[in-house]
Amino acid sequence: MSHNPVRPWRNIYRRKSRQIMVGNVPVGGDAPISVQTMTNTLTTDVAATVAQVQAAAEAGADIVRVSVPDEASARALREIVRESPVPIVADIHFHYRRGIEAAEAGAACLRINPGNIGSPERVREVIRAARDHGCSIRIGVNAGSLEKHLLEKYGEPCPEAMVESGLEHIRILQDNDFHEYKISVKASDVFLSAAAYQGIAEATDAPIHLGITEAGGLVSGTIKSAIGLGNLLWMGIGDTIRVSLSADPVEEVKVGYEILKSLGLRHRGVNIISCPSCARQGFDVIKTVEILEKRLEHIKTPMSLSIIGCVVNGPGEALMTDVGFTGGGAGSGMVYLAGKASHKMSNERMIDHIVEEVEKKAAQLEQTETGQAAE
Repeated sequence: MSHNPVRPWRNIYRRKSRQIMVGNVPVGGDAPISVQTMTNTLTTDVAATVAQVQAAAEAGADIVRVSVPDEASARALREIVRESPVPIVADIHFHYRRGIEAAEAGAACLRINPGNIGSPERVREVIRAARDHGCSIRIGVNAGSLEKHLLEKYGEPCPEAMVESGLEHIRILQDNDFHEYKISVKASDVFLSAAAYQGIAEATDAPIHLGITEAGGLVSGTIKSAIGLGNLLWMGIGDTIRVSLSADPVEEVKVGYEILKSLGLRHRGVNIISCPSCARQGFDVIKTVEILEKRLEHIKTPMSLSIIGCVVNGPGEALMTDVGFTGGGAGSGMVYLAGKASHKMSNERMIDHIVEEVEKKAAQLEQTETGQAAE
């Protein structure tokens, strides 16, 4: 919202972390929490992968990860990096040569588990390639692939085992004088993930990549991620996030932003506040919101819009939003601008009119922001 005062009880105090660079995107420190996703196309299908990267970037992704399982994928990565509008992270498992090839191809970051790359000399070669080509590294610990000695020690995946795994990997990088790394400790279980992330946050100042791995489909995965990531972010933990869904990567980006927007940590696009609708509604709220979400996708400027079916909560919600519409019956409703009742509008023309008002307000906010930046 552009006109609301800041409330001290809304503040989140972020954990202090070192800052690294993933391409031109800062991660950690006082940088905004970045949003990531991962392509699910065959990396060797360059056209399809680039199209997916571009769609994710258009939806707001700051960073996109691409799997590099074989030599052909590493060759394709060079062209993908060249055509990508955002930094590309290369997802590497087991094959140390793929890490070297990905660094040479221009990847901004390598996602690896140093413990499964091979001998110390192979790890050194990957680290050397990352350093030579300006790559950062993400240490990716996963409850489903913990080292055998840790499973024998703890008996099962647990927060202590995941934290110990992460710290062992960190030592490998530090022993090779490499410090441009971030870390994740993911699990599909929300409780396990949250406890592991709290543990690693206390044990290191490295930037933290948040995620609930293999969270599920669009609805179930969104809920699980919102609970897991939301609680950690509320505690101040997390410097970059990826929502893992069995869905289009664009949906992961949208959900990621909605989680951050709900906590006031990132602001992008139109935040629609709408009622669930009931017998009091003066227009079809559900259909209206569905249409508006599509028609306002092009707006990148942070702003708020309330769509409320009746006057019970409508005027109050409109006081808190940039643009609002409250159903009043008799085929029309009230349009609110900057929290104040402005004019009536018929239900028939309401959607087009709201789009016009939002676009107008977004242009005003952009102009104001541009003027402030120039000063």
